[in-house]
Amino acid sequence: QLQASGGGLVQAGGSLRLSCAASGRTFSSYAMGWFRQTPGKEREFVAVISWSGGSTYYADSVKGRFTISRDNAKNTVYLQMNSLKPEDTAVYYCAADNYGVLGSSSYNQWEYDYWGQGTLVTVSS
Repeated sequence: QLQASGGGLVQAGGSLRLSCAASGRTFSSYAMGWFRQTPGKEREFVAVISWSGGSTYYADSVKGRFTISRDNAKNTVYLQMNSLKPEDTAVYYCAADNYGVLGSSSYNQWEYDYWGQGTLVTVSS
C-alpha cells in the first residue's frame, strides 16, 4: 500500500514536499514515480526514480523545479516541488513499478503496478 501526503494550498512561487510512504511490503527494489491529474485530463507523468536512487527522469514541465528522492530505509519516496506555478495544480499520485530500472516505459502510467490514493496540490496565482 502506498500513502501519499503533503499536498495543500500554496501561493505561486512557493514550495511543497510530497511524501509517499509504503506499507505492507518493501518497495526498495521498485522504481517509484509521481504522476498528476487534473479533471478531464489524462494522468500525466511528473518524475520517477530508480530502485537505487541513481537514476531519475522528469517531465520537461517540472525539470529544474522538482526533485524526486527516496529513502529505502524508510520505504518512502519524496517529491520536492519548488517555484510552483498555478499550472502545477493537480492531484498527485505516487506509484511503484516492480521493474526497478528506468527506461522509456517509465513515463507510462500503465507500467506501474501499485498506486497511492493521491494528494491535492493547489497553487494560487
